[in-house]
Amino acid sequence: MKNKVLQLAATALGVLLATAPAVSLERSEVPAQYRWDLGSLFAGEAQWVAAKDALKADIPSLGRWQGRLGESPATLLGAMTEWEKAYRSLERVYVYASAVSDEDTRVARNQQMAQQAAQVYSELQTATAYMRPEILAIGRPTIERFIAEEPRLAPYRMFLDDILRAAPHTLTPPEEKVLARAGLLAQAGGAVHSVFTNADLPYPEVTLSTGEKVRLDASAYGKYRASPVKADRDAVFAAFWGRYGEFTRTLATTLNAHVESHAFNKDVRKFGSSLEAALFEYNIPVSVYQRLIDDVHANLPTLHRYLRLRQKIMGLPSLGYEDLYAPIVERVQLDYTPEQAMALTLDAFAPLGQEYVDVLRKGYASRWVDFMPTTGKRTGAYSTSVYDAQPFQLLNFNGAWDDVSTLAHESGHSMHSYLSAKHQPYATANYSIFVAEVASTLNENLLFHHVLDQTKDDRTRLFLLASYLDTMRTTLFRQTLFAEFELRIHEAVERGEPLTGEGLSKLYLELLRKYYGHDQGIVNVAEPYGAEWAYIPHFYSNFYVYQYATSLIGGMSLAENIIGKDAVKSGRAAQGREAYLRLLKAGSSKYPVDLLKDAGVDMTTSQPFDAAMREMNRIMDEIERIYARQKR
Repeated sequence: MKNKVLQLAATALGVLLATAPAVSLERSEVPAQYRWDLGSLFAGEAQWVAAKDALKADIPSLGRWQGRLGESPATLLGAMTEWEKAYRSLERVYVYASAVSDEDTRVARNQQMAQQAAQVYSELQTATAYMRPEILAIGRPTIERFIAEEPRLAPYRMFLDDILRAAPHTLTPPEEKVLARAGLLAQAGGAVHSVFTNADLPYPEVTLSTGEKVRLDASAYGKYRASPVKADRDAVFAAFWGRYGEFTRTLATTLNAHVESHAFNKDVRKFGSSLEAALFEYNIPVSVYQRLIDDVHANLPTLHRYLRLRQKIMGLPSLGYEDLYAPIVERVQLDYTPEQAMALTLDAFAPLGQEYVDVLRKGYASRWVDFMPTTGKRTGAYSTSVYDAQPFQLLNFNGAWDDVSTLAHESGHSMHSYLSAKHQPYATANYSIFVAEVASTLNENLLFHHVLDQTKDDRTRLFLLASYLDTMRTTLFRQTLFAEFELRIHEAVERGEPLTGEGLSKLYLELLRKYYGHDQGIVNVAEPYGAEWAYIPHFYSNFYVYQYATSLIGGMSLAENIIGKDAVKSGRAAQGREAYLRLLKAGSSKYPVDLLKDAGVDMTTSQPFDAAMREMNRIMDEIERIYARQKR
């Protein structure tokens, strides 16, 4: 009887998803199979409280190792073992509280649990802060001798090596303490930008062609900039960027303070540049960042081809910057139930092998995924994991194509976490964002090609192809534009030049016009749009944004090694698959660039970018063919 009830509920839910753009239910109304199972962490709040309190009580005991780490291999092993135990416990406590909080942000107790978990996290970090400087003081020769003498230290080799690598950039303990306090001040610029743009900026109103008046806050701007009506797009852009233009002096001050903090950090830590300091954590060569920008510059003709194609298909006499978010083609209604979405992703991932598919199928059945948008639930999507438990995905699934793509994306993260935890010890089971997004974008690529191969209808194929091209423009070219802007403003500050609103808008406009071919008559970029830099929160994330582009490039290159025609014909596809799976299983056992190189993608060369450009041109070739057929 219970299964029958669930089946009926699933059918009803599928109907709702297929008939409404967004469904918001109470969580209690959602069948259990569409809610994640947090039972692998804790049976309930009481068990969580007990674990949290036990961890909190154990934290002071970690101090007993302070000043002793260099005594002997056995002492270091004892300290590392207790460090690992504490952080594994913290993971369970923190992820559970965060997940419960995200289920319903309206519930005060849920927020209290998240805050309590964050407090325990802070206490544990404080209690173990001595370990890094003490390991540095011990020095590499002694640490290497300890590892040779005590084999049980081997799982911590990469962890310890990563600390020792920072020796030239580490100061004395008292100086490090001062820098830690100063680090709090470095967050002020981003905090002020967030508060001002989210709470205090007087957003403009605009009257749409329907007569409707809308207040253009960030959310409304994101919605209405994609209007199919050109007059509305023009009005939205003019009003929104005109208003931001009024506050560029204020927002330049916040960005200048943020960038100055990076320049201060690179000076005191003896790095050659702010960029070098930012990339040091994951040992990413500066050349990778610069090569991305150079490769984009060299391939702007490919972007310009896409932009001319967009103009032609949209039927516009000319293309403006305000036209880039409008749909290229009429949206196709593709509706999916959660079951259909799961089945589709499993079919799409078949090239990754039966083991990968079977694990994910079991994961879906074990309720890794929290599907439905419910009242009070956190928006967006993510995947999180715990070393000693299953991964967890939060979605807000409404049954559209984009939602299926999001499931594929987050499932890439979940499988990466699962395979890394299964094959790595705790100390190297994590992984950097540089490789994390490769796993997710590769899955999106596999899904796209799988669905495209099954689709014969020209209209649907055109929609899928155009959507994929839009992703490439916004993720590869636009994010690289951001990365170049971020680099140039840091270089300016390092030369002693202050950042002003006028100067930042001039620089940003220069880059926009270069990337989008303003001077060649490809896209008209009006002067007010130079204020867009003031809107972008990524500029407060310290050279983070370039990784969106590198991940897409890496994912596309790896996908080509697995499902590309040449790889399949030559028999190299199986090789490509095994190399990629080794990457997922490797965690952080090597640095990100080395992991990708082992998988067959050398991010220090232009080869991965060239592969992405070939893919982009192939897609445009097919769009041209479909468009020609439709015009007959």
